[in-house]
Parts: sequence; structure tokens; C-alpha cells
Amino acid sequence: MTAAENVCYTLINVPMDSEPPSEISLKNDLEKGDVKSKTEALKKVIIMILNGEKLPGLLMTIIRFVLPLQDHTIKKLLLVFWEIVPKTTPDGRLLHEMILVCDAYRKDLQHPNEFIRGSTLRFLCKLKEAELLEPLMPAIRACLEHRHSYVRRNAVLAIYTIYRNFEHLIPDAPELIHDFLVNEKDASCKRNAFMMLIHADQDRALDYLSTCIDQVQTFGDILQLVIVELIYKVCHANPSERARFIRCIYNLLQSSSPAVKYEAAGTLVTLSSAPTAIKAAAQCYIDLIIKESDNNVKLIVLDRLVELKEHPAHERVLQDLVMDILRVLSTPDLEVRKKTLQLALDLVSSRNVEELVIVLKKEVIKTNNVSEHEDTDKYRQLLVRTLHSCSVRFPDMAANVIPVLMEFLSDSNEAAAADVLEFVREAIQRFDNLRMLIVEKMLEVFHAIKSVKIYRGALWILGEYCSTKEDIQSVMTEVRRSLGEIPIVESEIKKEAGELKPEEEVTVGPVQKLVTEMGTYATQSALSSSRPAKKEEDRPPLRGFLLDGDFFVAASLATTLTKIALRYVALVQEKKKQNSFVAEAMLLMATILHLGKSSLPKKPITDDDVDRISLCLKVLSECSPLMNDIFNKECRQSLSHMLSAKLEEEKLSQKKESEKRNVTVQPDDPISFMQLTAKNEMNCKEDQFQLSLLAAMGNTQRKEAADPLASKLNKVTQLTGFSDPVYAEAYVHVNQYDIVLDVLVVNQTSDTLQNCTLELATLGDLKLVEKPSPLTLAPHDFANIKANVKVASTENGIIFGNIVYDVSGAASDRNCVVLSDIHIDIMDYIQPATCTDAEFRQMWAEFEWENKVTVNTNMIDLNDYLQHILKSTNMKCLTPEKALSGYCGFMAANLYARSIFGEDALANVSIEKPIHQGPDAAVTGHIRIRAKSQSVSELLPSALLQGWIL
Repeated sequence: MTAAENVCYTLINVPMDSEPPSEISLKNDLEKGDVKSKTEALKKVIIMILNGEKLPGLLMTIIRFVLPLQDHTIKKLLLVFWEIVPKTTPDGRLLHEMILVCDAYRKDLQHPNEFIRGSTLRFLCKLKEAELLEPLMPAIRACLEHRHSYVRRNAVLAIYTIYRNFEHLIPDAPELIHDFLVNEKDASCKRNAFMMLIHADQDRALDYLSTCIDQVQTFGDILQLVIVELIYKVCHANPSERARFIRCIYNLLQSSSPAVKYEAAGTLVTLSSAPTAIKAAAQCYIDLIIKESDNNVKLIVLDRLVELKEHPAHERVLQDLVMDILRVLSTPDLEVRKKTLQLALDLVSSRNVEELVIVLKKEVIKTNNVSEHEDTDKYRQLLVRTLHSCSVRFPDMAANVIPVLMEFLSDSNEAAAADVLEFVREAIQRFDNLRMLIVEKMLEVFHAIKSVKIYRGALWILGEYCSTKEDIQSVMTEVRRSLGEIPIVESEIKKEAGELKPEEEVTVGPVQKLVTEMGTYATQSALSSSRPAKKEEDRPPLRGFLLDGDFFVAASLATTLTKIALRYVALVQEKKKQNSFVAEAMLLMATILHLGKSSLPKKPITDDDVDRISLCLKVLSECSPLMNDIFNKECRQSLSHMLSAKLEEEKLSQKKESEKRNVTVQPDDPISFMQLTAKNEMNCKEDQFQLSLLAAMGNTQRKEAADPLASKLNKVTQLTGFSDPVYAEAYVHVNQYDIVLDVLVVNQTSDTLQNCTLELATLGDLKLVEKPSPLTLAPHDFANIKANVKVASTENGIIFGNIVYDVSGAASDRNCVVLSDIHIDIMDYIQPATCTDAEFRQMWAEFEWENKVTVNTNMIDLNDYLQHILKSTNMKCLTPEKALSGYCGFMAANLYARSIFGEDALANVSIEKPIHQGPDAAVTGHIRIRAKSQSVSELLPSALLQGWIL
């Protein structure tokens, strides 16, 4: 075996710019230099051997002049040197010089310094030569009785490794370690000894655990973790042992170590599905979330609770713990709160919904009292949406929730207020008994609304659902109050000319009028009372919106006035009162039209808004029954249809989720009884410890798709040509933030290739973790080289490089084969995600980077083309299926995805089929892609192009 083929456990950084020293100078330094010179020379020797140099002449020099030194640095370096230096002759026999080295090892194992003893024992774990280890066995055994725990625990590791590799050298190791374990007091030594017994002789480990099972709580956390692992493995392999050890797992739930509690809870869930066990494990998880300060830990443990909830039998147990789960809301992190609220909402039932709503109401009120923080508004939105969902599922709760939430319509954060408004709109449509309460509360907060968007929505709700004469009059009063003095143009001109003083304006106008029972106007004295002088900016809200040029709200106001006027005409029989009310509504519309046409607003009124207000004036002037039906009946029916479709969609998605969770059993499926299952059949159940280890190493066994193109072969990249002396191809495996390149290197020549090295470099946000070790390839031999690359963002990365090698016996320079570039695919990092329409629109407005792609395809079906886009970009379609169903020759859809680095990607697909070109006309249109970062916005179009769609 050559040095390059030996396994190296020690990674040493090699400076590339230094000139390699000659063997003669190194020999001179090792023989005659001082300790410092010998140290530097030994380092150079180690680096040269790691690079594949053969230095047989220095072996005896090091044994004679360096090995006897007592310097600790020299001794540490010698351990590395003995690890990598060739110890055998070409025919596989041990070198004679190694006898002297073996004697030095034996002396170090009896050295008075515990560090030298311990480090030598650790080094012995790496030796693969039984002839070297055999003379050292008595000294290794003696180290088990050393006074220092560092020596004892490394002695246990050395004995375990030797027993595993060369059992004949120490056949009584399990018995020896068991006796050591019984008498040992140090926690780390006990942990190593117990770990060895688990893997070497599980029965002895169980015997030891049985003798001290009542004292497990007093052990150190490192030993407790190993005990949990043993119990899991034993019960996994032999379920009949569960009753023996389950009490021990219960006790470990009370451990002082969070890691032990977490592992014990996970083990308890896998060993028992009894409600008491699930409750104890869930309670343990909740305590961990509350007490641990690290947000990552909180999220991981929350995921375990979500996994528990997915099991139908465990869901009812968790429902009783909803109030405990809500204690997690004390965490300031938004992501933790979001996941907690979602979990609580999934677990809510008629038994606990009342308590849940009380807690959420308190949390909403708290957000109003705390100082404004970046996440406070977002948290308030989450709470509002959760309360919204609770009220829809449990209508009895709506009456308790609405009064609290209505206060937030006047919130400065438009997003939170919009969520409240959406909830109120749905509640007032669904729950007839709450309409009076909602209208009353809406009128109370109407004057305090700050956002024009919320103002428009509030106007629509008031216009649609005010059904009594008193409410209609109150709405008119609020509108007049918000508009200020009318006509608006004349009053504003007077104010600018200085004819109307601010104090006069406050005292005299605007005069607010109410329609009395007699049909006359009454002045509302509370509004005309003397107030401090206002600045120009303190105009009434609606007047301010109009002067800022936002006339869309005027169109909404015109629709509201038309609805309440038509309703007032139907409610009141007296012609005089009818005419008075209709005339006032028409006056308000006319003055807004006049204002829009004047030069006072910052932006003039749009033609659409003029048409809308003019239409409303015409409707009021004619008062036809057809228009009455359209305004007062069909508008509400449209809302009802929209809410019904939304509810159906939610039910459909919930049904799909429940179908995923419910395991369907076919009539002819065999029934498995655990008590009747043979031991060798128990392996079909997955070992959680093994799965977690594989996941950490990126070796999770995923089921390959039936399509061979989706399998591993699809990710193999050819790096060199078939006629090159060295053929290479790479399999690119992406595991979240790591890329593993598994490169197959084939020697196609009849020569031995020495120091065959894969040299790689990266372009983009990629970083090579370590330099691959050099290899020696026999004629027509092959080998696999693995290289790890770290990824920092979704920027497209390129890995390039070459293979260099020396031909055995040739005097020429090193040979080089240049490799093809490896392009890292962004699609490995993009995952489908979901968001609300409001969040999509907000992100669409905020994101700066946009790419517009023109569709150029041979496909003729719009739906097929959309599916191709979803497949190529790995995005999710947010537009409901109902909106995409049917055929009209045009399609618009919103797509959304997120990278594993938290980067959002939005897309809007606008495609059509030109009908005038016949049924076989190809799809045309545009795809607009927006993202926060330039890389994502540019890379998704390239993914489309690679998919041969455009």
C-alpha cells in the first residue's frame, strides 16, 4: 500500500508558496539542530509525506535523534508522523525499525505525564497494524487504573477500537470494561465504557443498566444520552423489553439537561403511543421551547410537536395542551410565534376555542401597548388572522372577537388594519345576528381611520349593511363630518384667500346635519363646539384624501351614498324626506366632481372615477327598480359567492391534507401483529438514530422517481473526453447548504499514474471546503474522489479545474487534463411556497429586480403551458384552480417560490391564445419575474430557457 492510499485522520494546511526542502538539509536539522529546528524540520517532513513524497532515509534519523526528546510539541508531531509514515515493506511485512518505535510507544504509555499517556492512547485508536499493538496490550490495560480520568477514558476508547479491529488481541474486552464500569466514578469514563458495551456486548450493557436503573437520574448528561440510545435500540429490536425500560425514559424526562429531555421525549414517542406517554413527551417539548433561549432550538422542537400532531391518535392528546403551547408566544421571535399560532389553530376544538380566543385577545391588546417594533405589526397581523380563522370555524366566538379587533381599523399599520377589515367583511356577511354590532362599532371608529384603502373598505361595508333608518342617517353624518364644509372648492379658495380664518372655520363650520323625523336638518352641536385651531394638514380625513388626488375613494363613496339613498327611499314613505336625502347625496357627489375638475387637488380626477360618480348621479336621479336590485342585492350576492368559493377552496385543501395524513389500508393488505413478528423482521421499522445521522451526513435514502431522468443519472456531468488519458465524471449531490461532488477518475493508460490530484476552483458564491488528497492509479484502474463545496446564496455557481498527475518512470513535467465546467443548478435551492394575495402584492411592490420574458413556444394549450412553467421553475401557483378553469383564450396566474436561504421569487404569467389564428395557434404572452436579489430574478428565466419551454 502507498502512503496516499492510507486513511489520514489529520488535516494539515500546506503553504503552497514555500520551496520544498531537500532531504539532506532536513536530515542535518533533525540530527544537529536545537529543539526549535527539529520541530520545524519534522513539520516539513510531515507535509512532504502528505504530498506523496517518499523519505525512507529519514526514518532512522527520526528514531535516533527525535524520538528520545521529551518536548511536548515534538511528541504531538511524532504522533502525526507515525500515523502517516509507511510502516510496512512493499510485500506487506512490518519494517524492522518499527520495533524501536513500538518500544517508544510503550514508554509513553507509562509516562508520568497524563497528557502524553492520553494522547498516545488516542493515537493508538488510529493504528491498523496488529503487530505493533500486540506488545502494547499490557500497558494499555494498566492505563485503565490510572489516577487521571483523561487517561482512563482514552484507554477505554483504545481498547474498544482494538477489540473492534483485532478481537484476538483482547478477547475479554467486554468483561474488562464491564468491571471497569461498575467501579468507575467519572462521568466521561463511564460514558465511553457504556458506549463500548452498547456496540460490543449489548447484553452486558443491559445488565449494568438493570443494576443502576433507579440511579439513572443522578448520572451525568453525557451518560444519560447514551442510556437513552441503548434503550431505544433495545426496544426497537425487541419490543418485549419496553415495559422494562419505559419507566427509566419517563424519569429521564425530568433530567436537568435539555439534550437528554429532548432525546428522551423523542424515544418515548417512538416506544409508546399511549395517551399518557404522548402527553408527557409533548409537555417536555413545550417546557424545552419555553426555557431554551436559542430560536433555532425552539423551531426544531416545535417541528417535533407538529409531527406529533400529524398522527391522528395523538392529535386529541395535544388538544388538551393548547393553552400550554400558547405560552410559547412569550418568545419575541416572529418565526417561532408564527409556527406556534399555526399549531394552536390546527389543534383548536370546541372544547378549547374559548380559552384560545381569550389568550389571543390579550396578546392583541398587548401589541397595542408595547412600543413599536419591526415585528410588532407583523405579529398583530398573525394574531388577527388566527382570530379570523377561529371565528369562521366557531361562529359563537365572533361576537367576543369583533369589538377588540375593530379598534385596529384606525391602526397606522395598513396591513394589520386590512386584515381586520377582511375579517369584518366576512363576519358581517356570514353572521346576520352580528350585523348591528359591527355597524355600530364601525361608526364609532370610522372618523379615526387613517389609511385611504381601509377607508374605502369601511365605506363599502357601511353602505352595504346599514339597513335601518337611524344607521343610514348616522352614515350620512359621518360622511359629512369627514368631508368638512361644502362646497369644497369654494371653502378651500376662501381659506387660501384668507377670508375664512382658522378659528372661524372651527367654530362655524363645517356644519354637520342630521335628517330628523320631520325631514328637516338638525345641527349636531357636539361637532360645532369650539376647538383649538387646526393646521392645514389637520383637514377631515376624506377631504384630505380628495385634495391629495385620491379620487378612487370618491368613487367608492358615490357607490355607498347611492346604496344608502336607495335604501332610505325604500324605508321612508314621505316624499319630502326621500327627496331631501337623495338631494344631499347628489350634492356631495357633485361637489366632489367639481373638486376633481378644479386645480386644487394634487392630481386630477381620472375618467374612470368621473364615469362612476356620474353613473351614481344618474341612478339616483332615475331610481329605477333594475338599478335598485343591482346596487342593493347583486353586490351582496357577489360577495357571498366569493366567500363561498374561498370556503370551498379551504375545505378542499384541508381534505387533501387529511387524506395525506390518513393511511389507507387495502382490503387484502396483511395485518402485522408486533407480538408475532420475528426479530429479523423488526428491521423494517426505521431506526430514528440512524435516520438522523444519515440526514446530518446528507445520505438520506430518498425514493427515486419512476422516470429515470429524475434519478441520479440525470445529475452526472462528464468532465473529460473518452480519448483523454484520464477519464472523469462527477455526480453532483446537493444537500441544503452543501454540495458533494463524487468524481469518478479512470486511468485509461497502461502506465501507473502517481500523485493524481483533482484540483478544483469555484466561481460565484461557492467555497471549496478542502483540497482532495492525491491518488496513485494503477494501469486501467479507477477511483472515486469526493469534494465538498459550501453554498452561501442562490447565485449561479461554476466549479472548474483540472486533473494533474505524474507518470511512473517518466522524466517529463507533470501532465494536466483540463475538466469541463460544472454548473450548479439554482433549481436545487428553489422550493415551492405559499403566501396570501396581500403578501404577494406587497412583495411585488417592494422588490426592485424584475425580468420580463417573452413567451415563444409551440405549445397550444394554456393550462399545459402553465404546468410546464411550474415544473421548470419549481414554483407554486397561487391563483386558485377555479379562477384558471374554463376557456377564454387568456390566462393570468401568480407564482411563488422561496429559496432555502429565505429569498423570495415571484412570477406573473400573462399568456393568451390568438383565436384569430385558428385552433392550432401557439401560446403567446409574457412572464414577469421579480425578486429581492438580482441573482434570483436573472436565474429563473435561464431555468425557463433550459426547460425548452420558451
